[in-house]
Amino acid sequence: MALRKLKPVTPATRYYSISSFEEITKSTPEKSLLAPLKKSGGRNNHGRITTRFRGGGHKRMYRIIDFKRNNPNDATVIAIEYDPNRTARIALVKYPDGEKAYIIAPEGTKVNDIIYSTNEADIKTGNTLQLKAIPVGTFIHNIEMKPGKGAQMVRSAGAAAQIIAKDETYCQVKLPSGEVRLIRSECKATIGVVSNSDHENISWGKAGRTRWRGRRPHVRGVAMNPVDHPMGGGEGKTSGGGHPVSPWGLPAKGYKTRKKKNISNKFIVKKRK
Repeated sequence: MALRKLKPVTPATRYYSISSFEEITKSTPEKSLLAPLKKSGGRNNHGRITTRFRGGGHKRMYRIIDFKRNNPNDATVIAIEYDPNRTARIALVKYPDGEKAYIIAPEGTKVNDIIYSTNEADIKTGNTLQLKAIPVGTFIHNIEMKPGKGAQMVRSAGAAAQIIAKDETYCQVKLPSGEVRLIRSECKATIGVVSNSDHENISWGKAGRTRWRGRRPHVRGVAMNPVDHPMGGGEGKTSGGGHPVSPWGLPAKGYKTRKKKNISNKFIVKKRK
């Protein structure tokens, strides 16, 4: 999963790097596992922009990923594919009854690998087990937060968490952020590290390539007028004068926005900072 640098034939390609895609074995997605994906341009159901600097971008179809892994039968990896909706690669697997599904591809997964989703499975990359069946110290990803709900945590490229302690009810899991969190032992997780770890080293090279991803230019508050932003205006260049804030006056640096009475606080053993 290496990166490929382009020859500097234009100013943009001088800093341009792109994934080599050498691990991809199938270029067309499985039609039965596709769903339409409508763009919102950052607007809510009233048509008002609630997330700024979104819009445009290449058309995509959503790949339906199996985050629950409820089928206990052996699954054979038949292809590794690119997914435009996520940073990780996805693997197309096939079960003995002919059912096909997409899963997040772990690092090192190859075509014809056999994977299982049962507590009796070996501690091998790609296998999914409940946390109580996984030894302490194992690297995991695709972690459930509620039993049976499907994986919600540690799903992006190169990410991995680690089980550091266990008791009868809960497991202590160290997340990629450094936070240590209690997760119920019945929750499922997949062994291994998420694929495409080189994603974080990509240099986008030009502004247009970010536009392809549906991201519009991000305007600094100090470059705006006072009517548009609390940090706008001033004679000549100014860095705002006050503390950095959002357009609605909420402090932007160092201010904790997490609710002090958040119900999930009791599950955090050690904070990420």
